[in-house]
Amino acid sequence: MDPTTDNAGKTGDPGATARASLEALRAEIAKAVVGQDPAVTGLVVALLCRGHVLLEGVPGVAKTLLVRALASALELDTKRVQFTPDLMPSDVTGSLVYDTRSAEFSFQPGPVFTNLLLADEINRTPPKTQSSLLEAMEERQVTVDGTPRPLPDPFLVAATQNPVEYEGTYPLPEAQLDRFLLKLTIPLPSRQDEIDVLTRHAEGFNPRDLHAAGVRPVAGPADLEAARAAVAKTTISPEITAYVVDICRATRESPSLTLGVSPRGATALLATARAWAWLTGRDYVIPDDVKALALPTLRHRVQLRPEAEMEGVTADSVINAILSHVPVPR
Repeated sequence: MDPTTDNAGKTGDPGATARASLEALRAEIAKAVVGQDPAVTGLVVALLCRGHVLLEGVPGVAKTLLVRALASALELDTKRVQFTPDLMPSDVTGSLVYDTRSAEFSFQPGPVFTNLLLADEINRTPPKTQSSLLEAMEERQVTVDGTPRPLPDPFLVAATQNPVEYEGTYPLPEAQLDRFLLKLTIPLPSRQDEIDVLTRHAEGFNPRDLHAAGVRPVAGPADLEAARAAVAKTTISPEITAYVVDICRATRESPSLTLGVSPRGATALLATARAWAWLTGRDYVIPDDVKALALPTLRHRVQLRPEAEMEGVTADSVINAILSHVPVPR
């Protein structure tokens, strides 16, 4: 995914101004993170759609740094939670604490009360704690002692997991996976990108000091709000809606899958394609927008048959095959 700036809109248009600000994010984040433009764009799409992101990659590919750099460039608050087997739900959501001076219980907010929550290695904590995020992700609130408490806006959960380590982990249940708008894979860098990373470190780059790296706010919550309003005006034709439905229905009929995409997944694909169309400078959605977002939006919503997995079939390959066979609207 690589948004362009054609048809940027008229001067003074709030939507066009917001688009220009969000496009500047890539250059700003590149001061700290090398070669992860698709992941940056995916996170921006999720913010526009009020969704959440699952980041999958081996340790050391800058997943944490990416989220921190995004928060700095957007002037948003961010907190990090390291998920471990002994983490309790109250460690995420917050809890009631007894105040001896007032002889009353007061609520102590947990790290979930932020704009960008980095849930590091989310699959290392038991389902009880994993589920503590479900209400926050879906309802944008947490309920403690029967009292619902709203979360800030914008609010995004960026959860990370290691794709190659399974010992001591608790795979996310399908219901929770379905709550993530996108699943972004963070690949190992190319040879040249890795050379650039080492060169920066040799020159004194400190990943813990983004200010020294030159990362500055180039957009903010007001830009996100204007962008969301502009995305909501992006036209979706009945043919595009039918195309999205046909793709999702084809996953339910695939012989390689035991679980296909639900209607919630179809809604998610329509929303992400719409946001992508707006980012590329159009006020209408085309089939290529749907294709561009199909993999990150759907790959975590399908389940492979064991025999297909043994033959080396992947969720991405199944979705790509479906995209090549479903008729594209003209």
